[in-house]
Amino acid sequence: MLIIPAIDLKDGQCVRLKQGEMEGATVFSDDPAAMAQHWLAQGARRLHLVDLNGAFAGKPKNEEAIRAIVKAVGDDVPVQLGGGIRDLDTIERYLDIGISYVIIGTAAVKVPGFLHEACDAFPGHVMVGLDAKGGKVAVDGWSKLTGHEVCDLAKRFEGYGVEAIIYTDIGRDGMLSGVNIEATVELARPLHIPVIASGGITNLDDMRRLCEVESEGIMGAITGRAIYEGTLDFRVAQSLADELSPPLPI
Repeated sequence: MLIIPAIDLKDGQCVRLKQGEMEGATVFSDDPAAMAQHWLAQGARRLHLVDLNGAFAGKPKNEEAIRAIVKAVGDDVPVQLGGGIRDLDTIERYLDIGISYVIIGTAAVKVPGFLHEACDAFPGHVMVGLDAKGGKVAVDGWSKLTGHEVCDLAKRFEGYGVEAIIYTDIGRDGMLSGVNIEATVELARPLHIPVIASGGITNLDDMRRLCEVESEGIMGAITGRAIYEGTLDFRVAQSLADELSPPLPI
């Protein structure tokens, strides 16, 4: 099980939200590149970046901070990035600066043809972020709930050739209320591509529970507020995950 630190970017700073509310952002650092280096020093084997301004605006807004992070970590770990990625030019630009995987969320739901084109143009570099509440997918920075079932969309996008599904339970994200194991397993079980869990991870008990269902197709877990506020020690969590299951290739 791969534990992936999240670096959420708002106005060039490293922040965390509660249930996607921009107004309630908590600033953890004004130096995202230094934060990225910190997680590498703690043993991170992948980083998860989110351009929050981009997610709401529909176009990149924190590119300077993203470039600084990529430069800081170099080739040490893969970096995956989501938020405001709505066209092929943006994907190409991000891959050119060193991003390993782009995460398409809102555009995948609203314009599935774009996702199909992206998978064809950049095979092996495209993931889909499905953010859901009550099984229904949300778009536009979680501000709008659609009528799409998360499991149905995941199956469709798997057929397009995406590398993985990042599943976020937005009812739990940033709330330190525990990961939604049942919904994550329900999504992962029928798929042949891996699922990365996100939202609500609080402590080592959550990590143990996720490791227990890793065989269902859950390759990793993204964690943010818990490791910033100290309810989860990142180094200890990754060590525990390695003990409970052998490291997966990244």
